[in-house]
Amino acid sequence: MNFKLDHIGIAVRNLEDSIYFYETILGGSLIDRYKSDAKGVESEIAILEIGGNRTELLAPTNNTTSPIARFLKQKGKGVHHIAYHVGDLDKALEDLKNRDIRVLEDSLRTNKHGRRLIYLNPADTDGTIIEYCDYPNQ
Repeated sequence: MNFKLDHIGIAVRNLEDSIYFYETILGGSLIDRYKSDAKGVESEIAILEIGGNRTELLAPTNNTTSPIARFLKQKGKGVHHIAYHVGDLDKALEDLKNRDIRVLEDSLRTNKHGRRLIYLNPADTDGTIIEYCDYPNQ
């Protein structure tokens, strides 16, 4: 299986300030900005491209149910997850199952950009939140 870094997700408290930093200091370009009220997401997301790489800035929209709000309370702002494009998510999930690596089943979804994604269980990844994703319609 081929793995390619897709993006890095960063938990932030103030989306405006973070966008400003990534645009003016790092020379990034804002590609998209949207809110997701989906259960288990509840975040506002800004996608930036910096030097050909993507960064997602994630700010909670619900401070009681958003996983980003929980992350900020537990660990503070900073890298939330690393996402790998796996080519075929279904095959990657089968491979994980065969290797006894668990996933967070309720995180499986397709976002507004057509990216199918799921998070691996951090208990099986030395505490790092890892996202596997593919783009089946591209």
